[in-house]
Amino acid sequence: MGQHQLKFYYKNVTAGVLGKEHGITEEQFKHLAAKSEPLIKQLNADRKSGRIRYRDLPYQDKTAEQVKNIAEQFKWCRNFVVLGIGGSALGNIALQTALNPYMYNLDASQRKGPRLFVFDNVDPQQMSSFLNWLDGELDKTVFNVISKSGRTAETAAQFLTVCKMLEGKFGREALKKHIIATTDPKEGTLRKIVDEFGLRSLEVPDGVGGRFSVLSPVGLLSAAICGIDIVQLLAGAADMDKKVSDVNFYKNPAAVNAAINYHYYNRNKRISVMMPYSFALKDLADWYRQLWAESLGKAKDLAGKDVFVGPTPVKALGATDQHSQVQLYREGPNDKLFTFLAVEDFDIDVQIGPAPEVALELEYLTNQKMSRLLNSEKLATEYALIASQRPCITVIFEKICPYTIGQFIYLFETSTSIAGMLFGINAYDQPAVELGKEATFALMGKSEYAELGERIKPFAKIDDQFII
Repeated sequence: MGQHQLKFYYKNVTAGVLGKEHGITEEQFKHLAAKSEPLIKQLNADRKSGRIRYRDLPYQDKTAEQVKNIAEQFKWCRNFVVLGIGGSALGNIALQTALNPYMYNLDASQRKGPRLFVFDNVDPQQMSSFLNWLDGELDKTVFNVISKSGRTAETAAQFLTVCKMLEGKFGREALKKHIIATTDPKEGTLRKIVDEFGLRSLEVPDGVGGRFSVLSPVGLLSAAICGIDIVQLLAGAADMDKKVSDVNFYKNPAAVNAAINYHYYNRNKRISVMMPYSFALKDLADWYRQLWAESLGKAKDLAGKDVFVGPTPVKALGATDQHSQVQLYREGPNDKLFTFLAVEDFDIDVQIGPAPEVALELEYLTNQKMSRLLNSEKLATEYALIASQRPCITVIFEKICPYTIGQFIYLFETSTSIAGMLFGINAYDQPAVELGKEATFALMGKSEYAELGERIKPFAKIDDQFII
C-alpha cells in the first residue's frame, strides 16, 4: 500500500470557471509557465550549490536519529515546555495540533509522550498562571529553549525566568537535567550559556531561517518527544521535494501555486486567505502566515529599487468562519485568493444523533457522518465564492498523517521561494523586523541603544488632547 498523498487542485481559478475578468486564461497560464520554468531551474541550481539550505532538511538522517535519541532520554518528563517565538514556536504548535489528538494534554490515554506547552509570548498573566501551576510539577518538567542567537528578547526573558525558578528550587546543577537548548552550533549568546553550564543542545542548521526551520531540530524535537513519527514527516517532505523540483511548470505544484498568487497580486487580489476545513490543520494556517508575510513583504527588490510588495496572508477556519467572514468574502471587495485545506479521510468519525419529532426539519442530519457535513460545508462555501467570481485553490489531504503534513510544509516553503523569485525580492531576509527589536532593547534600558531610547521618548508620552 502506497503512502497517503497531498493533492493540489486549482481548476477554480481558471477562466473556464470564473470568466476572463477574474479567472486565469490558458494564454495567461502559458505566460506564467514561461516566466516560472527558468526560475524553477535557478532554484534547483541554487539548492544544489548549497544556497537554499532548507531544501536539504528532508534528508538529514543523522539529525533525525540524534533527535530521536534525545527524545528517548526525556521520556521521564511529564511536561515538555518550548520557549521560543515566531519560527521557533509556530511550527511546533502546528505539528502538535495536526498530528496529536485534540485532548492530548488532558487525557493521558491519548498521549504517547509528555504534555506539551509552547510559550511564544511574554504576556505576564499567561506566564504567571502557568508558572504557578508548574511549581508542583517542576521536577517532572523539561524546557526546550529555541533561539539561534539567544538574544531574542522574548525568548531570553522566558529562559532567564525559568532558570531562576529551577535554580531556586533545585540548584544550578538542575539546569543540566531540565533544559535543552536548540541554538547556533558555534556562536551566539545562547551557545555561550550552553557551553558555560554544560547544557544539552541541538543545532539550528546554518543558512536555515526561523520560518523555514520546522523540519530541523527546531520543530522535530517537540514532535518526536510527543510521539510524532518524524521519519515519516521528513519522508513526506522528501517526496514533495521531487515534485517541486520538476521543471515542467504544470507538474510542479509549488510553481503553479506561486504563479497563481503572483498573477492575482498583480490584478489587485492582494489578500491570501487560507481556510482549513479541519481543526487539526488550523495552526498550519498560522505557520503559513509568518512564512508568507515575512518572506514576501519587502520594500525593495533585488536591484535595490522601491517596490513595496507583499500579499497579505489571512487565516480562517471552516466551518467556524463561514459565520464570521464569508459575508465579507462574497460581497466585499473581490481582492482575495482563497486556499482551502480539505481532508478526504478523517480516520475517525462521529455519527450525528436522531432529530426529535418536534424538530423533524433536522431529520436530514440524522445518522449522517460529521465528516460529510464538514466537507459539504467546504464545498458549499467554495461554490458560493465561485458564484461571486472569487478564485479558489484546494489542497487536499488524503489523510492527515506525518507524511502528508511533511508534504504540505515543503510545498509551501518552496512556493514561497518561487513567489519571491517572481516578485524579484529576497524571500529569506526580514530587515523590517530589526527596528522594532532595537526599539525594545532601548525601552528596556540596553545601554548601547540609549540614543534610540531618546528618540522614542516623545512617542511614549500620552497627549491628553487626543484621549476621549
